[in-house]
Amino acid sequence: MKNFRQKCRHKMKAITMELKEHKSSFFVYLTLRALVILIMILQILNRNYENVFYCILTLFLLIVPSFLQVSFRIEFPSTLEIILLIFIFAAEILGEAGSYYTRFPYWDTMLHTMNGFLAAAIGFSLVDLLNQEGQDKFRLSPLYMAIVAFCFSMTIGVMWEFFECAMDTFFGMDMQKDTIINRISTVMLDPAGGTRVYHINNIREVVIDGRPLGLGGYLDIGLLDTMMDLFVNFIGAVIFSIIGFFYVKHRGKGAFAGRFIPKRKKWEADFQRIVDEEDSSS
Repeated sequence: MKNFRQKCRHKMKAITMELKEHKSSFFVYLTLRALVILIMILQILNRNYENVFYCILTLFLLIVPSFLQVSFRIEFPSTLEIILLIFIFAAEILGEAGSYYTRFPYWDTMLHTMNGFLAAAIGFSLVDLLNQEGQDKFRLSPLYMAIVAFCFSMTIGVMWEFFECAMDTFFGMDMQKDTIINRISTVMLDPAGGTRVYHINNIREVVIDGRPLGLGGYLDIGLLDTMMDLFVNFIGAVIFSIIGFFYVKHRGKGAFAGRFIPKRKKWEADFQRIVDEEDSSS
């Protein structure tokens, strides 16, 4: 137990050093953290404990980028780290606690597009590190690395949609947001019970137990939202895969791509090593 507590203290010290390494990302972290704490206090006073949970979750997620950098000895460019921090705040605090997902129709679409882009950047970096570092170097073509980045991003997107579907199915949530549509095409209404597609057009109202819902159309429960999320994830993944392709083709000369691709930590910036050595010497 003593060794475990000591490891936790070392990890937190290294994470703190990591947070303070870049002034720009540290300023963003402190600003967002202060906003989350302020919002959490207000939600506690309003007894909105669900939003309090989102605030606590956000405070934890805000240190995840630094935790990953310390644990895996990789360096996130400041641009990537700042975008990750803002993404977390936009998804959890603005999206969930602030109800931006329902107040602004394209909020979720914007975040999923960004997720596709960032996930492709991270997937690309995983292969890029193997392509450059170590004794057994891989000489991978730019096209291969771009395809891997794209596939990694789409896999992350699909896994997230699986998670949303599971939460809606087993816990009665509505992570797959509904869509109002005015026409459906289905074989379920084929009078012969076959596979003939039956069309219902100009749907203006849905009645349940004799009570109109007042939605102005049919309520699609999640399918279109899921497909839109995957489509915009696809767009984000394609955009970065193309950027990454030219980045490797010209071997790191793309300054824009370099702002989003993690690198292996330099020896003097390995804060976990520094903390462990300080403890050993003391």
